[in-house]
Amino acid sequence: MSDTAAVHLFVHGRVQGVFYRAKTQKKAEALGLNGWVKNCDDGSVEIHAEGNRAKLDELIEWCRKGPALASVSNIDLNWVESEGLHSFDIR
Repeated sequence: MSDTAAVHLFVHGRVQGVFYRAKTQKKAEALGLNGWVKNCDDGSVEIHAEGNRAKLDELIEWCRKGPALASVSNIDLNWVESEGLHSFDIR
């Protein structure tokens, strides 16, 4: 069994206008993950991340709190197929 995986998240709460995307990108890159992060029209933040399963678990735990100014109320999480990405981008 491979230790690589991919996860898709929707993070709800006060997560826009608090540097959530930039800090998520920085955290993901520090963990060696690939993927993307973007703001959604409903005020949530959408994240797709792929890489080492243990590192993804670390990112998920970080996302539950987010940066200092964020207030996360809920995370919708789904394990998905990898897209074969090679960087972590803000969309």
